[in-house]
Amino acid sequence: MTNKTVLSNQQLRDMISQHHLHLLAVAGAIVGDADCEEIVQQAWIKAYQNWANFRHHSSERTWLTCIVINQAKMHLRSRKTDRRHVATLLIAEDDEPLQARFHSNGHWQQPLAQWCEAGPEQLLMRDQLADCLTRLLARLPRQQRALLALRDHAQLGFEEICNELGLSASNARVLLHRARAQVVALVDHYEESGEC
Repeated sequence: MTNKTVLSNQQLRDMISQHHLHLLAVAGAIVGDADCEEIVQQAWIKAYQNWANFRHHSSERTWLTCIVINQAKMHLRSRKTDRRHVATLLIAEDDEPLQARFHSNGHWQQPLAQWCEAGPEQLLMRDQLADCLTRLLARLPRQQRALLALRDHAQLGFEEICNELGLSASNARVLLHRARAQVVALVDHYEESGEC
């Protein structure tokens, strides 16, 4: 897409169809599901208004994601949310679900099993697991959700994420590790018991 001073309606429609769901996921990870649609709508307005300033130094998706992150941060500030109390959920050392899965060199102890869906029962289990994961993500502290969304879903660079969320690299790594560990623990528990 070429950079013009005015974004055409068709270009805007194309961008929305291509990026809207991704942006909702990013906003939802930062402000929660209740406010994410409003944040993304505000971001689309900002993107439309500032299209002439977009220089294509990054991809459209990265540019739009940064706008959404900034809108979400402004939204949180306007609600006077105290961000210093994030990351209160601690996982005990002996409950570490990832530790037993890796060698000391960081490689898997055993390769991951191939997942297959042979029939309706497996499809139902997949849907139930997705519901469990959705509930887990809703319970995660905001910055852990944001880190999962930005790193694993949006695949943004670690330095960029740290700058956007105002975290040190070491703190961000710890929070991301804790969030991933909870996801792994939930999947393990579900596979063993069939329950969340």
